Amino acid sequence: MATKLNNELLNAALIGFEKQRADLGARIAELKQMLGGGAKEPAGKAAVPARKRRRLSAAGRKAISEAAKRRWALKRTQAAKPQRAAKKA
Repeated sequence: MATKLNNELLNAALIGFEKQRADLGARIAELKQMLGGGAKEPAGKAAVPARKRRRLSAAGRKAISEAAKRRWALKRTQAAKPQRAAKKA
């Protein structure tokens, strides 16, 4: 009996809150209409143009590849050299 009463109370509260939310939504829509038409989407979104994809030439790709290979070769040679410990007196 207690759970049924509890569920009925919760359902009634839910219905009441949903009605209040609908009323607030209507009031907000009225205010937006009064302010200037009530645009559905933010104005900043439409103003941003889509960026064109930048293409990289074959020569550019080759230069980047060679530079990366040089960096990794240098890193490998430095890692292969054993680090000498400082002599203790």
